[in-house]
Amino acid sequence: MRDLAECRKEIDRIDSQIMSLFLERMDVSRDVAASKAASGKAVLDKARERANIQRASDSVPHELSGYAAVLQTVMMEASRDVQHQILDRSSDVNVRIREALDSQPAYFPMRAHVACQGVEGAYQQIAVDRMFRRPQISYFGSFEEVFDAVESGVCDFGVLPVENSTAGSVNHVYDLMRTHDFHIVRSCRLKIDHNLLALPGTRKEDVKIVYSHEQAIHQCAGYLAQMPGARVHICENTAKAAERVAHSGRNDAAAIASRDCAPLYGLEILEHSVQDQSNNYTRFACIAKDLIIYPGADRSSLMVVLNHEPGSLYKVLAKFYALDINLIKLESRPIPNRDFEFMFYFDIECPAAAPQFLSLMDSLTDACEECRYLGSYTEVI
Repeated sequence: MRDLAECRKEIDRIDSQIMSLFLERMDVSRDVAASKAASGKAVLDKARERANIQRASDSVPHELSGYAAVLQTVMMEASRDVQHQILDRSSDVNVRIREALDSQPAYFPMRAHVACQGVEGAYQQIAVDRMFRRPQISYFGSFEEVFDAVESGVCDFGVLPVENSTAGSVNHVYDLMRTHDFHIVRSCRLKIDHNLLALPGTRKEDVKIVYSHEQAIHQCAGYLAQMPGARVHICENTAKAAERVAHSGRNDAAAIASRDCAPLYGLEILEHSVQDQSNNYTRFACIAKDLIIYPGADRSSLMVVLNHEPGSLYKVLAKFYALDINLIKLESRPIPNRDFEFMFYFDIECPAAAPQFLSLMDSLTDACEECRYLGSYTEVI
């Protein structure tokens, strides 16, 4: 039996040969690109790739067949990337991204007509003020109406909550993303500080009804458990809950809302910071109808439908790893009328103008059944 040092030396020698052969294969891929340029053939030849993967899988013992298939797949994907770079046959989405980068505005607008759901004092309104300076705000009754206002051109931008550090993603917003035409142009991370508000003279021990948004109720579940005599009622948003308490005239009702709502609706703060976790943040997305990439954009969002077959998600994730692109969010949502099939939402960290990002967008076209680019942006903290 050979000792460990000798085995490792042999492995290093074999690995070196593999790398040399890999580089040789990439050189031949460049010749393939030249041939395809002359003939006008497409870069992706699915039938040939399928046959090559099957041949690689059949050429090794059964217990190694899966690894052989993965190795062959990775080599062919690298070959395709090389060919795309040489042929410069950018996907439609990459053409749009390059056009947006070429016509990039000098800065993000400070004044604009912005749509958000709720009423004055809602966290969406606070997020709007974080991203814009003296915006004109139009309030709507639902998230869908915010999307509609942006799509129709009634408002320049819309601001929507997408996820909370405690309660998770706002699923309804993600579901609406699939059916609306929009682009994310900025995001904002806002610290959420819930407070128990009531009419002047109300005592906490007298509170029998608590109004708030469903997400806020989840975020304050532990606190509410200490008020067993109080019934909880769900409202459209936290500011609407404060407004309802203000108009009720009741001294046994309270709302969980932002502190901004207290002076707005003539309420008093019975207790500050009633959320269960102090590090409670919500991310808001600012959307626009057109694709606009503002300076400094280093995050991007994608919606992807994968082929319903083993390894399809792995192939996409491997591309992020190969291109050294950081994946900061992965969310899955069921696709309506397609049993047990899912749409995946990716948030990635990479400058929009970086070559590896454009390479990723080209390669995803071949790996996915559907890939929708939602935009590149910066996040305000």
